[in-house]
Amino acid sequence: MARVGLISDTHGLLRPEATAFLRGSDLIIHAGDIGDASVLEELAALAPVTAVRGNNDHGAWAARVPPTATVRVDGVRIHVVHDVAEVDEAPLPRGVRVVVAGHSHTPSVRERDGLVFVNPGSAGPRRFSLPIAVGELRIAGTSVRARIVELEVAPTARRRTP
Repeated sequence: MARVGLISDTHGLLRPEATAFLRGSDLIIHAGDIGDASVLEELAALAPVTAVRGNNDHGAWAARVPPTATVRVDGVRIHVVHDVAEVDEAPLPRGVRVVVAGHSHTPSVRERDGLVFVNPGSAGPRRFSLPIAVGELRIAGTSVRARIVELEVAPTARRRTP
């Protein structure tokens, strides 16, 4: 069974609690608003990373990050965007079973028309009263299970400055 770690909206802050959760993943997906190239470097030390650019990702490093990505894990195709509204604007690649998106900072797992939509929430700076969260996909063949995990985080975590 493959384990795909999901993270989004780090905004330059890769919390140790998120890193601990993602350790042991076969693949890590970052759904945008990365904030700093060092976040991707630290994630890549844990597992291969597929990342997309968010609306707050700017600069030369961000220009190298694609706006969308599609990956296959076992028999499951996963499409990654930052804002799920983009899915309504353009057709999905053929055979996609899971859509991973961030942007709203609101963690959720829902199914619509045979597609599983996962928003791992925000693992970076807290926004309003929303939880700090990450997610995972467990994939075996064509079977996929998604879940969200709210992280208990230290109140002293600070944001990286580029």
